[in-house]
Amino acid sequence: MESTRNAVFSEQELEPLVGVFRLLSDKTRLNILLLLSKGERNVTSLCGELGLPQPTVSHHLGLLRMSNLISNRRDGKQVFYDLNGQVEADGRSTLQVAVDRFTIAIGLEKGSGKG
Repeated sequence: MESTRNAVFSEQELEPLVGVFRLLSDKTRLNILLLLSKGERNVTSLCGELGLPQPTVSHHLGLLRMSNLISNRRDGKQVFYDLNGQVEADGRSTLQVAVDRFTIAIGLEKGSGKG
C-alpha cells in the first residue's frame, strides 16, 4: 500500500492517458490523425488515401470521434472530419495530443527508416 501513496500519478489520473495510447497504438488510427493534420477529409478521401474499405475507416473514425480526438461536420450528405482542439498539428513535423494534464507530442521525421 505504501508504494501506491508515493506514486507520482494515481491509476485514475493515468487512465485517460492510457486510453489515448491504446487508440494511438493502431496504425490505421494514427495514419488517420496524420492525414487529418494536413486538413479536413471526408470518408471517401480517407479510404482512397489509406487504401482501406469504407466500413473499416468509418469504424476507426468513430473510435477517434468518441474519444474526442477528432470532430466532424456535415455538408449535405458528406461528413467531413478534422482534428479538434485536443489534437493539433504543429507545422508539418509534430502532432500534439492533449489529455487532461498531459500533452503527447508525436514527432514525424521522414527518411529516418532503418537500413
